[in-house]
Amino acid sequence: MSETGAPAGDIAPAPAPAAPKRGLTLAAIAVIVGAFVVFPLVVTDPSTTSIAFFALVFMVAASAWNIFSGYSGYLALGHAVFFGSGGYAVAVAARDWHVAGGWPVFALVLFGGLVAGLIAIPVGLVALRTRRHTFVVVTIAIFFIFQLAAYNLGFTGGTSGILLPLPPFSAANFNQPFYYVALVILILTVLVSWLVRRSRFGLQLLAVRDDEDRALGLWVKTRRLKLTAFVISAVPVGMVGGLYFDFLGQIFPQFAFDPLFDLSIALMAFLGGLGTIVGPLLGALVLESLQQYLTQTFSSDATYLIAYGVLFLAVILVLPRGVVPGISEWAARRRVKTARSPGGGREQKVPDGVAGAAQ
Repeated sequence: MSETGAPAGDIAPAPAPAAPKRGLTLAAIAVIVGAFVVFPLVVTDPSTTSIAFFALVFMVAASAWNIFSGYSGYLALGHAVFFGSGGYAVAVAARDWHVAGGWPVFALVLFGGLVAGLIAIPVGLVALRTRRHTFVVVTIAIFFIFQLAAYNLGFTGGTSGILLPLPPFSAANFNQPFYYVALVILILTVLVSWLVRRSRFGLQLLAVRDDEDRALGLWVKTRRLKLTAFVISAVPVGMVGGLYFDFLGQIFPQFAFDPLFDLSIALMAFLGGLGTIVGPLLGALVLESLQQYLTQTFSSDATYLIAYGVLFLAVILVLPRGVVPGISEWAARRRVKTARSPGGGREQKVPDGVAGAAQ
């Protein structure tokens, strides 16, 4: 008999309910959200708050991109189409509808997301007729079509671009409204990503990622599924595209449809952990903040690009699956090693076939 009164050879007691762990998770989320909310109130330096704003924009873009590419396994390199389309939708609407700068333009951000979502439907219908590697090439080709159209269509202003109305915010607090609007979009995007990940819809996307032919054999409507995820991922990207160019005060084709945008959000998602909820957020927060800081500090040469590349290469070599999955695997191995070590207490007997048993 053991000290607890149970036979010494019996199976270890069932783990405690997950309620305390869920409570800790919710508390951690509340603390993180609170930190983001108070950040511009505590740190008022315009350079720092502008970096924070750009980081939020790319956190939204990377998280939205992950809803499609991370969960479905289809690598999309054309989301700059939605970023630029959202930016031009807001700029053209503000110009033609004579919208005043500031909060009225912020209301047009929803319009930018709607336009991006509508554009994603025909783009997705064309691109998603192909599979995997061909899909990547098709999204790149569509991107260049939109870039050329922005240079040559009259309503975009061509190479002259479009100036957006100047917001009536004071110089000391100019960045704060943009920051908080981006934060609201980020919270909504992460919530959508979490709901998708935990839904039947998300499980079907993961089935497509693992084996699309097998998913088809299980009667999963893969084309409709992928198109829906594609459109969902386009909407937040279009919204932050409109907000981003409103912050800059002008929009030009080469910046609205920039191929580096697609590479950046893909690298951010891969760095943090593709297909996870937290990974793209972490990757975007670290990489975009670092890039903006290094750009401001070493703007006269390419030193920031070297540091950016070395950091990414180091993480890929050490944690090839990304930071979040890599740390999770390391923590799991650590727990198993501690449980098996002589000083880790009496090893509990776990019957064969039980999930979670050490292999």
